[in-house]
Parts: sequence; C-alpha cells; structure tokens
Amino acid sequence: MGQNVTLADTYINANCIDIEDWTDCDVAKKQRILVVAERTLRNKFPQYKIPDAAVYEFANELSIAFNETNRLQQQGVAAFSLNGVANFTFKDWAKSGILAWIPQSALDIIGAENGGVKIGLKTVKWVTM
Repeated sequence: MGQNVTLADTYINANCIDIEDWTDCDVAKKQRILVVAERTLRNKFPQYKIPDAAVYEFANELSIAFNETNRLQQQGVAAFSLNGVANFTFKDWAKSGILAWIPQSALDIIGAENGGVKIGLKTVKWVTM
C-alpha cells in the first residue's frame, strides 16, 4: 500500500537522485501518481508482493514521465518552440507507455522482497523472417 504521500516524499528525498519533478508536483498529483504506480506494478506482477519502496521508485519515474515537458511527447508532439526562450525536440526512441518507465531499481526491490527472484521487463516477441 504505497499511497502515503508523506512516506513517499521521505523515501524519494533520501533514495532517488533526480527528484525535481517529484518535488514540483502538488500533493494531489503525487497521490494520483502513487495510485497509478501501485496499480501498474500490482497488475504487471500479480504473483509478487509489491513493497512500498518499489512503488515510490516507480512513482518518482512517473513524475518525470508526466512533467510539463515530457507530457507533450506522450501526447504526440514531436517538437515545439518558445520564441527566444527554448526549443524542444523529442527523440522518437524515447520511452513510451507507463510500463517502459518502471525502473530496474523497483524491479530489484520487488525481487528482493520475494525471495531474490530476478525480475525484468523484457518479454518474448514473435519475429517473422
């Protein structure tokens, strides 16, 4: 149950490197991010216990994914410019979709909590030759 904003703030401030996007969020957005992070991890890994720390690691990544600038990329914007202020061009290989933002640190925490299992996001895909 990783939906406590105060505990998430404490964890992220102590354990994550890039926290500016998380700290820029208001409490309501942090709560929404925590709900989505926990739901996504529970749906993706229903057979495992999901520790709060894994939710917090993922929530911090989601705050980066859905910051003011990156949100535009997720909405399909390829580039934009503010005259005399800034230019932004998004790479077409950048992460897309919520699952792509699950950090390895969260997977490692889940694995450690569940007896040291190795968890990854890579899946087998069909290829036609």
